[in-house]
Amino acid sequence: MAGLGPTADPEALRGFVAGRRVLIGVTGGIAAYKTCTIVSRLAQAGANVTVAMTEAATHFVTPLTFQALSGAPVYTSAWEHIESKDPQHISLAKDLDLAIVAPATMDCLAKLATGRTDDVVTLILSAVDRRKTPVVLAPAMNDVMWSQPSTQRNTKQLVEDGFYLVGPGSGWQACRTIGTGRMSEPEEILGAIPQFLRRPGENSRKK
Repeated sequence: MAGLGPTADPEALRGFVAGRRVLIGVTGGIAAYKTCTIVSRLAQAGANVTVAMTEAATHFVTPLTFQALSGAPVYTSAWEHIESKDPQHISLAKDLDLAIVAPATMDCLAKLATGRTDDVVTLILSAVDRRKTPVVLAPAMNDVMWSQPSTQRNTKQLVEDGFYLVGPGSGWQACRTIGTGRMSEPEEILGAIPQFLRRPGENSRKK
């Protein structure tokens, strides 16, 4: 199945995500501002978008911003919206069609690779059945951090564990250098969605 291309055509995107449940995980990096575009575009295309943010992420973009863009409550703590019969992280992981973590920081990748669940994003993802629901990571970090052996080991482990990666890209970084590690642009992330989802009525995951 062909992708949407670099512009992520809005009507083509709607054909894949309208009515689908999409979780967006936001971790603590300056690239979180790009995630606003991803959430807005998905919501405009008819997706039911839920945003979960780590505490660090809230220092870059406010939960209120994502609430306005998604039209839904934003989750910033594992202790919010506790229900006796269905813990928050279980209920949010149920029946998802797609999960995207953007940005996925070095710390986030390390946690997911080793099974640590000490923030709301990693906790929810620990309850996602990746055999049914694609989980896409968009790494974002300094080029030196990306090149660290530990980061490369973790990304290799994550791919082996069934996660998908989009990026990182190369270019100007917040540290005022040019290198590999910057988060892929929203259009590239949105344009990759057909790699992970089929249109409604088809199998939910591309073979």
